Order: sequence, then structure tokens, then C-alpha cells
Amino acid sequence: MITRRTLLQTGTAAIAGSLAAPHVARAAGKSMKIAHAANEVHPGHKLATSFAETLEELLPGAFNINIFPNRQLGGDKQLLEGTVAGTMDVTAVSGVLIPLVTGRQAMSAWQLPFLVRDYDHFGELALGEVGLKIQDDLHNAGLVSLATADTGQRHFLSVKDPVASLNDLSGLKTRIVPVPLHKQIWETLGTSPVGLPYGEIYGALETGVLDAVEINVSSMLGENLWEVGKHFTLTGHYPWHMTTIMSDRYWNTLNDEEKAAVTEAGRRSVTATLNYAKTQDAEGRETLKAKGVEVLELTDLDAMRTKVSGMTADWAAKDPLIAELVAAAG
Repeated sequence: MITRRTLLQTGTAAIAGSLAAPHVARAAGKSMKIAHAANEVHPGHKLATSFAETLEELLPGAFNINIFPNRQLGGDKQLLEGTVAGTMDVTAVSGVLIPLVTGRQAMSAWQLPFLVRDYDHFGELALGEVGLKIQDDLHNAGLVSLATADTGQRHFLSVKDPVASLNDLSGLKTRIVPVPLHKQIWETLGTSPVGLPYGEIYGALETGVLDAVEINVSSMLGENLWEVGKHFTLTGHYPWHMTTIMSDRYWNTLNDEEKAAVTEAGRRSVTATLNYAKTQDAEGRETLKAKGVEVLELTDLDAMRTKVSGMTADWAAKDPLIAELVAAAG
């Protein structure tokens, strides 16, 4: 019998062997709804579509997949809570919210500041042993984690004045996801963090509720934030990781062949998404410049790194899987 743990830890050859077994005759494909909160140009949408496309390649006609982007079925937190409850089939959610909703802390590791160097480094870790362990940890929350990918390195957008040095961050009302890790990072860096839902960022920047937001290129483009923020400082302080999760309820409706296929489709979607995000990050900067956005470097990025460096050890002490990712990243 193929179990969830076995599939998440097995190698490609074993999965290929399972998929090579004779297919049973199929009636209409099994319904699968995949939902996420991102715009269609965001790598989070690529995470969902590449998963669906690969699943169709592996088991043609086995699933009737419908993808709901753009917060059609709710924001990140609602989607995550629905997946935990079993009312959602599959969702792609921001990994930073998983500890908040489930109490499983390991997913926080991906956003320790400056721990993950770049998109390629993220891929090595996410598809390696420690990445699979972090995904497997979600079993304790009633979730099957199928993929974790960087959907865009985070930078810094300000409305009024450019942020050229660390001192320029001081006192800026900066949108964060209201979780302990983000609060600690941005208070340490001297901003005044404001917890706010993703869908409210544009209006808050436009009306002055916010001075700034830490954000990636994809969200700048997908949410049209370039219309209200004209100063974009490249910091790359941490990845924005999104995770494809399946409810235990849906997982338990699958046979062994289907479980093998969704597991492999998840793994392949990581590489596809990272390639997309890496290209978009580079090319999107030129698009932003063409739209009148000033794209600049932080003159004292090393000072920013130093200021938050002590947090790595603090958070590694909170969970052995965080410590394991820290060790693997080094």
C-alpha cells in the first residue's frame, strides 16, 4: 500500500514505476478544485497550472480540474482554513500563514531573512530531504503538502520617498502579514509594521494608511501597485514561498496510482514555478521602469543583513525542522 509518508519521501524512479502500472478504465474524471489568491500573472498561478498540466500528462482524463485564482474562493487564510477543515480540495497558499493557522512552525523557516540565497538555492532545499520533511510535518494538521516554491523574492516599495539606505526605513508604516516572524523582522529594521490583508494593499498605499510594503515583482505587476508606489528598492530579503496543499479528506479518496501522480505533479511544479518566478523577477524590473517606477539598490544591504542576523538562531531554537533547514542552507 502506498502511504502519504512513503510517497513524499520516495524517489522519482519508484513513482515512475507506480505510474507505469496498468491503468484502470476511467469514467468521467474525478473532480478537483484548486484555488489560490494570486493574480494570473503571479507565479502562484503557475504553481497551480503546472501542477494541473503535469497531472493530466501523468494520468490523462483521471481528473476534471478547475482552477480558481484571484481570491475567487477567498483569501489565503480562508483557503488554508478551508483545506484544514476539508471543505477545499487543493489550494496554493502563502506558507507564512501555515504556522498561524495550524500551529506547525517549520514553514516559517523559509522566510528567515537572507537565509535562502536565490531561486536555485530554494529549489535545492525544497526538493531535498529537509524540504520534504517540512512538507510532511503538515500531516499533523490534516494536510498533504505537495509542493513548496519561491513565488518571488521580496523587495521594498515606498510611496513618498525612495528608500536608499537602512535609515530610510525608520518609522515607515509598512504592510506586513500579521505573524510573529514578520513583525519581529520589520520592527528590528525600524519600520512601523501594519498587519493588513493582501487585497487591501493598493487602497492603503493610495490613501496614506501605508507608506510602504515589502513585496515582490509579481505582485507589483499583478496588483497594479506600480500605479501608487514609484520607488522600488531591491533587497531580496526573503522568498515568498507558496505551498500547494491537499486536504486529508481529498487525499483519502485517491487510489495508490492517483496518490503517486499528484505527488509527482507537485514535485515537478516546483521547478516550473521557480523558473517562471526567476525570469519574471528579472524581466519585470524592466517592465516597472517602463511604467515610471524608480528601481534602486539599498546602499547598505550588508547592514540590513547584520541587523537581522541574530534572528536565525532565535527561530532555529523554536523547531528542529527550522534548525535543520538553517543547517542545510549554510
